[in-house]
Amino acid sequence: MIQTNAAPRQIPAWQRELSRAITRPAELLDCLGLDPALPSLNPAAQRDFPLRVPRGFAARMRKGDPQDPLFLQVWPQAEEGREVPGFGRDAVGDLKKLRPGGLVHKYHGRALVIATGACAVHCRYCFRRHFPYSDALAARDHWQETLKELAQDRSIQEVILSGGDPLSLPDAKLAEFAEALEFLPHVRRLRLHTRQPIVLPERVDEALLAWLGRGRLQKVVVLHANHAQELDETVAAAVARLRGLGLTLLNQSVLLRGVNDSAAALHDLSERLFALGVLPYYLHLLDRVQGAAHFEVDESRAQPLMRELAARLPGYLVPRLVREDTGAPAKTVVPW
Repeated sequence: MIQTNAAPRQIPAWQRELSRAITRPAELLDCLGLDPALPSLNPAAQRDFPLRVPRGFAARMRKGDPQDPLFLQVWPQAEEGREVPGFGRDAVGDLKKLRPGGLVHKYHGRALVIATGACAVHCRYCFRRHFPYSDALAARDHWQETLKELAQDRSIQEVILSGGDPLSLPDAKLAEFAEALEFLPHVRRLRLHTRQPIVLPERVDEALLAWLGRGRLQKVVVLHANHAQELDETVAAAVARLRGLGLTLLNQSVLLRGVNDSAAALHDLSERLFALGVLPYYLHLLDRVQGAAHFEVDESRAQPLMRELAARLPGYLVPRLVREDTGAPAKTVVPW
């Protein structure tokens, strides 16, 4: 028998927690004490976009409440199957701007990298829920095609890691990319768009902090929380660890019917974010993706909400109300 002294590979806590995520609607209803016979809880077919909820995130949902704002974000409602004019599969025109290596280059000086299609949670309003990830994953082959594209375009000063959720990738893979960017002198900043510190705070571990804290690139982390109820003490601890690196921390939210479409909910979210050291940055009008029409809050409703919010908060805590218009040179700031 061959003897080996190799220690078994230690699986990070966040990966173990992710493997335990709830993926069956019946299990989520049971965890929350919800009656599956309620007509509003008749789930949509999930062949293309299945349920996925980390258990820690589910634990923040109110038991017995089918209108809980966290539950509504993840529950596959039957309305998802309704065809609504104006709602399509490529809601923001990503496919028209997709370049080799999973690069989406829509705005001057910035390029977005589709790092992975994986997420810790499946938000039902996701504007990339129909994206063909298998055709455009940057992380394959050690990022070679992506890095080649970035090296050739010296107008790109900021690289944005997106997905899916880039923090679904192992830290060794992410560090490999960040370290390669260090050799592109025209790249100044690395921005990460991630929901994982919110829904899976275990993800902010020593391995993540190690590569985030290295190198010359300025790092910006854009979190995604939609409701103050998401921001419990486990999230506060994860955010504090990111703050300890001196990173710029911003938050972007989506204005969602039944979830955060009140001045009170938006006020509490901004206050809680700032208490954790995160600046409210964007409040997005819904990207009109097929399957998410039931979440839409139109501009005529959003504008008075913003005026009421501005009357309650100092200006630096009022996020910018924006929408993404296909072909526009930047996000459109919606006046209110």
